[in-house]
Amino acid sequence: MKKNNDDKCVYPVVITPPGEDNYFLAYVPDIDRMTQGETLAEVLEMAQDLISIHGITLQDDNQSIPEPSTVEPPHKQGELVSWIPVDFSAYRRANETKAVHKDVTIPAYMAYRARKLGLSLSAVLQEALKEHVGTL
Repeated sequence: MKKNNDDKCVYPVVITPPGEDNYFLAYVPDIDRMTQGETLAEVLEMAQDLISIHGITLQDDNQSIPEPSTVEPPHKQGELVSWIPVDFSAYRRANETKAVHKDVTIPAYMAYRARKLGLSLSAVLQEALKEHVGTL
């Protein structure tokens, strides 16, 4: 088990090519979880997301994240093995939804007009930022 859960790691993933359902399957043996995707790129992204979510969930429950294997996992002929890099700390930061306090400076007339209209500057700023940086 990982003692330092903030390290960057690389986990092996076994990829099964599409069958009748036209989906790639990804199995992560170190955490015994699976995911799927319509393309190889999508299934690799989904596997990275799966490992990251699983890891930060374990951290939140005060559990250790399983150490990644360092050898190629067993797999069947026709399956691919890929190595997926994860950074649990970066994933947590990128997906944190907790509100943080930020001071902003605006012209006095804008503050006055916003107050008269009953606008929440925090809500207006959040809406504007969502348009510029997107949402989760």
